[in-house]
Amino acid sequence: MRAPVCVALFVWLLSDAAARQFTEEEMAAVRQRIKAMFYHAYNSYLDNAFPYDELRPLTCDGQDTWGSFSLTLIDALDTLLVLGNRTEFQRVASLLQDTVDFDIDANASVFETNIRVVGGLLSAHLLAGRGGMELEPGWPCSGPLLRMAEDAARKLLPAFQTPSGMPYGTVNLLSGVSPTETPVTCTAGVGTFILEFATLSRLTGDATFEKAARQALRALWKTRSDIGLVGNHINILSLKWVAQDAGIGAGVDSYFEYLVKGAIMLQDEELLNMFLEYDRAIQNYTRFEDWYLWVQMHRGTVSMPIFQSLEAFWPGLQSLLGNLDSAVRTFQNYYSVWRQFGELIESAMYLFRATGDHTYLQLGLDALESIEKITRTPCGYASVKDVRDHALDNRMESFFLAETIKYLYLLFDPAHFLHGGGAEGDGSWEAGGEDGQCVLGAGGFIFNTEAHPLDPAALHCCSQHAAERRALADLLLHRTRETQTQGPPPGQSQTQGPPSGQSQTQGPPPGQSQTQGQPSGQSQTQGPPPSQSQTQGPPSGQSQTQGPPPSQSQTQDPPPSQSESIALKPGEKKTPPALSCPVQPFSARLAVLGQVFTDNT
Repeated sequence: MRAPVCVALFVWLLSDAAARQFTEEEMAAVRQRIKAMFYHAYNSYLDNAFPYDELRPLTCDGQDTWGSFSLTLIDALDTLLVLGNRTEFQRVASLLQDTVDFDIDANASVFETNIRVVGGLLSAHLLAGRGGMELEPGWPCSGPLLRMAEDAARKLLPAFQTPSGMPYGTVNLLSGVSPTETPVTCTAGVGTFILEFATLSRLTGDATFEKAARQALRALWKTRSDIGLVGNHINILSLKWVAQDAGIGAGVDSYFEYLVKGAIMLQDEELLNMFLEYDRAIQNYTRFEDWYLWVQMHRGTVSMPIFQSLEAFWPGLQSLLGNLDSAVRTFQNYYSVWRQFGELIESAMYLFRATGDHTYLQLGLDALESIEKITRTPCGYASVKDVRDHALDNRMESFFLAETIKYLYLLFDPAHFLHGGGAEGDGSWEAGGEDGQCVLGAGGFIFNTEAHPLDPAALHCCSQHAAERRALADLLLHRTRETQTQGPPPGQSQTQGPPSGQSQTQGPPPGQSQTQGQPSGQSQTQGPPPSQSQTQGPPSGQSQTQGPPPSQSQTQDPPPSQSESIALKPGEKKTPPALSCPVQPFSARLAVLGQVFTDNT
């Protein structure tokens, strides 16, 4: 969840936003206004700023900000599909494959590159089928956008090569971490990777990414204070807290968000238990009558009696956990005084999905009108530099297209496929995986902190295929080891002898040399070349020894699609079967709970 691009000029009272009921026609009209807002910003970027990272809306030009890889275009890619523009989605996906290069000498924020670039590419990859792109066999476990996301994430991995496993804040995409890079980073910069990195690992089968994210989370977990709180900035080498203010706002917010969303997406009790323990400390020390302040992490005394814009994600997070009463009360507090929209719009989307209260639609409409009135320029939408005089900043952050617009649109489209609805005309779910055996896109999408939706069903789909390959490899290895450990009886060859009364084959057929220089009459103990069967054919007049026909190896070959990746390494253990996808779509109270997974036993 990110700071929004705009600032309202007015302060609401909740009673002023009486919950008038929006008709379907009114909601559709609002969606058209949101689309128009998106295309004004998007076309302005293409016309004036591409291939730079961001648009400068006051001077109608562009600038590189986070790494020089057309950041706004990557961030906006899945929004195109959310708005229903499949043609432009396909064009931009192909354009990015041809133009974006991560092998550049540029310093990049590890946090921002992960949530915007890796998250944006993963989301677009998982939506590629619905977007009408040509899919590789086995999608979503392979694909060009997935490979781009993997390439970008690999550029971030050097930042995690620290004694604690907590990453540096900045990495050079070509040379890695600079020797002069500061070891001080914010809490969110350590704990906001599990969604994207676990998705990468589950889709590609490479556990490196998820392992790095989990190691960082566990290292951060060990640094909490005696009263269960974490601070704002930490030295990742000394593990000393540099800023000891504890709260739920800027610098910390997405850490808590990823514990909850990671627990849901991965069905992970460890992450959920971490958050629940934090939540107890947060409620005990930072909450004051449904407001959340900043306190000293060791003593619990108030250090900053303020609340921040990034805290507005909290009601949405509470709703995901089912704490609706607390979520509504906190939302009402923020709603009554709020001057910024991005975080609150996401919370409004979740709460509207949970309650059906049209008050949240009124918030969205007010936000839209304020953005249009105050921040629109001839070349896009500008950030607000100072809320006191409403001066505009010459910058349109990429998350305006990725997050603000997307959450506004989804707020007014309760039947959208991302909510588990089937209003797109092509079904509410799609097939994927090997032989199309997985149900994808049936709901339950998890939004990363940049509002990029990730489909948990895809992770389980690819994990299931990987588990099946590992199970087959385990079976093959077990059979091979049994053959190797069960030596022949004394005087018999390694191949099983013929039935009683039939002759024993001793060596190769006439005309072939004896392997390994063995004396004539001794059994052959070495295996044949790969193209030959384990036992050679008997001389004329002798019966065939038991074993596979000459065209087969001693153990049956796996299917061609698995032949390159099924062998277990020595000492590797079989893993339990992965959870499987459901075979039917269904509706749920919250979008994030719209997908279920059942054990295939």
